[in-house]
Amino acid sequence: MLVVATLGATALYLLFVWLLAAAGAAWMSDRKGYGERVGLTFGLILSLVGFLLVCLLPGRPGSAWREEGVLPRRRAGGEADSEGPPAGAASEGRPAGAASEGPPAGADSEGPPAGAASEGPPAEAGSTPAD
Repeated sequence: MLVVATLGATALYLLFVWLLAAAGAAWMSDRKGYGERVGLTFGLILSLVGFLLVCLLPGRPGSAWREEGVLPRRRAGGEADSEGPPAGAASEGRPAGAASEGPPAGADSEGPPAGAASEGPPAEAGSTPAD
């Protein structure tokens, strides 16, 4: 029974190595200007050998690898250089996850919402509804 448990732990470690090699190869090939798919393919099919092959690929002209260097530069605050707010940040005073289209909730609108069924012609000002 001990052999099966040892084999399971080894398989788990090899799975982690395989996944980390694929993710690292995808990241590195993207920085070198080849796109993530090339590195992901090498990493998933060839594991560590694929990662080493991606390491040997030259960086394309204009790629982040050539422009910024091997590792991305860090700002003084510890965040990586990126344009714009973080992905989950709220915009225009709305909480994250709120709908970005249409008026805010509770806003007065003119008339019923689009597609709502009407109960007849609009009532005139000063008239009372009929019984």
